[in-house]
Amino acid sequence: MTKKKIRLDFWFWVKVLVVGIMLLFLIYPFCTLITKSFFSSKTGLLSLDNYIRFFTKKYYYSALFRSLFVSSVSTITTLIVGVPIAYLMNRYNVWMKKYIHIFIIMSLMSPPFIGAYSWIMLFGRAGLVTSFFKDTFGIALPSIYGKLGIILVFTFKLFPYVYLYTSGAMGSIDSSLEEAAENLGSSKLRRLFTVTIPVIIPSIAAGAIMVFMTSLADFGTPMLLGEGYMVLPVLVYNEYMSEIGGNAYLASALSVIVVLCSTTVLLVQKHLVSKKNYVMTAMRPPQEIELHGVKRFLITFPVALVTFIGILPQIVVIVSSFIKADFTGFIGGFSLDSYITIFNRLGTNIKNTFLFSTIAIVFIIIIGMLISYIIVRQKGIAGQVMDMLIMFPFVIPGAVLGISLIVAFNKEPLILTGTAAIMIIAFVVRKLPYTVRSGSAFLQQMDPSVEEASINLGVSPMKTFFTLTARLMAPGILSGGILSWITCINELSSSVMLYGGKTSTISVAIYTEVVRNSYGTAAALATILTVSTVVSLLIFLKVSKGKVSIV
Repeated sequence: MTKKKIRLDFWFWVKVLVVGIMLLFLIYPFCTLITKSFFSSKTGLLSLDNYIRFFTKKYYYSALFRSLFVSSVSTITTLIVGVPIAYLMNRYNVWMKKYIHIFIIMSLMSPPFIGAYSWIMLFGRAGLVTSFFKDTFGIALPSIYGKLGIILVFTFKLFPYVYLYTSGAMGSIDSSLEEAAENLGSSKLRRLFTVTIPVIIPSIAAGAIMVFMTSLADFGTPMLLGEGYMVLPVLVYNEYMSEIGGNAYLASALSVIVVLCSTTVLLVQKHLVSKKNYVMTAMRPPQEIELHGVKRFLITFPVALVTFIGILPQIVVIVSSFIKADFTGFIGGFSLDSYITIFNRLGTNIKNTFLFSTIAIVFIIIIGMLISYIIVRQKGIAGQVMDMLIMFPFVIPGAVLGISLIVAFNKEPLILTGTAAIMIIAFVVRKLPYTVRSGSAFLQQMDPSVEEASINLGVSPMKTFFTLTARLMAPGILSGGILSWITCINELSSSVMLYGGKTSTISVAIYTEVVRNSYGTAAALATILTVSTVVSLLIFLKVSKGKVSIV
């Protein structure tokens, strides 16, 4: 019996490198988290006390059910909103399409805490919109607090995930498929549900997974809007950060439960997508349908309305940044005092944010492209393991990831705690799934025969990848890269655990300013993030000259 010879080609060494990075910065820290969950806080010995406590105390297990409920409903509502918007934007001449596209992406950029706080300013008990309807029409609007408020905020903040992935896939469909269905007498609506949507299921599923994972791991929005509606991420954060009776061991067990739930969802999604073959060659992309007059208005209106609701928190933030404020809140009148304050006092935070994010995004794009290819094209154990592990840091609350990194790299031989390196590592590990999922979904729709033909003509696998495959993957990778960049400069939950005196970022500063009731400076910092996103998108569109889509 002969042993199978290991082929030491380009992709073998890529797998070794990627697996090595995952072992050091992903597996090792998470193993410390899992290990800690099996120790008792009282005795310090191995025990199942934390898990027994979770499953026997309603206070704990009800938080899990609430998290799953909010995440599941938010995923459904974002699909209901995101898929139709993507279809209308791709197939019709919507007014100001380019600007709407940018605004939709911007709605992802609701800065930590300030985004949710904006909704409270508008629809809280004393909010501007709530007071207007009550005083003018005598109408009491539904409360923004509780589960309905959380779902509403998640829906209009996270629907861009579904929109971006679905829009990119719809632009890659070969129009001959839809034309064939139309020639056979199929109506547009039937063609949409029987031909178009089934073909782009991988991308829709990728967007849905992103929504579910984000809402499941988010603690900022439920913390501000929950008002007693305790979800699991908030519970985990409180257990770690509580000054009185904090239990890191129990919080670790809660985090493991979050991972198990998320992993189950990933396995189900992977199983459903793998049951069908979605490969196609987009020789003739679909043409945009030209509408005029009332019809064009009717197509544009729902898109513009959803986009406006999504971007509304950003408008509130920008306006608030110019309003005079003191420690009691906004006091009226316009001023630049908030901006003068942040540039004089928080200049280091601003510099760190863009420096760390730039370094991180370089690693994210390179590693994300390689992992995407291995997962989709390199069928084997390595690809399956990577596909499973890459989503772990995304679904675990960022604060827990931060603590895991602190525990792992707070002793010899590698001490990184408090350094810029550990901040960048957290960015890369936590935001890599955006690019990997986007690249994988895009690559699933690319016919592998093009790459096979190149290799059969004598071109090496490495050269084929960098000269052919990488270029074809560019739209998907750039789409994920944009998402990764936006979320890097906004990252709070892990940064607030990892930062030191010299490594604090804008998001950390926003958090501390909100805690101090310095809403003016917090809004000014959040405005910088908003403007940065707009500028980065405009630069990308200018450089690509419309030849490459960001979705």
